[in-house]
Amino acid sequence: MKHLLFPLLLATTAIADDVPQWRDLFNGKDLTGWVDVNTSKDTWSVKDGLLVCKGLPIGVMRSEKQYENFILHIEWKHTQAGGNSGVFVWSEGSTPPNRPLPKGMEVQMLELEWPKLHPTKDGQPNHPGYVSGELFGANGLEGIPDNPRGRRSMSWEMRCKGKGEWNTYDVVCVDGTVKLSINGKFVNGISQSTVRKGYLCLESEGAEIHFRNIKIMELPGGRVTPEQTAPLVK
Repeated sequence: MKHLLFPLLLATTAIADDVPQWRDLFNGKDLTGWVDVNTSKDTWSVKDGLLVCKGLPIGVMRSEKQYENFILHIEWKHTQAGGNSGVFVWSEGSTPPNRPLPKGMEVQMLELEWPKLHPTKDGQPNHPGYVSGELFGANGLEGIPDNPRGRRSMSWEMRCKGKGEWNTYDVVCVDGTVKLSINGKFVNGISQSTVRKGYLCLESEGAEIHFRNIKIMELPGGRVTPEQTAPLVK
């Protein structure tokens, strides 16, 4: 009987190894797995198990490796009114000349008072769509928004919480389509991204922000072409 069970156990283990698994991108202790692109050694730190970004200088740090199809789970909290940040998916691991942010698909993280603190030229509050977890291509990446606000896609429902409160993003990225869940509900999407494999980048953009529980589940690869892949950074 034992000689019959052994092959079965091996087969079961092989199948289990093929099942997509969650993997931590932040270990709560240090910056292992991340590479500074254009900020400073003081921009990113770990305190009490949290990843702390002080917001200056403006720039990003990137993941060590590129990702194609995946689910990203990330929790974030602004500490001041009008704070600005975001996470880039399918991003380049370097920045264009004279620009602090890379080419990539940005998943916006703005504090709720940002439109009021950054009014339009006539003094009116800016568009509220900015703080809804907008999705948009930055620095040359293109996509088709599900709920257009110009070239950006704004959420169908405002679900982000303000300063001092934690927000949860679940970002599903598959074959050029991004779907965003904010605090437990899918409310935004963008498709036909011109880049479909690249780095993850966390953004420093002028305000302190905290991150925790950053995890990724890699999914089977799709039909990505070399033209749809960000350049490798060596």
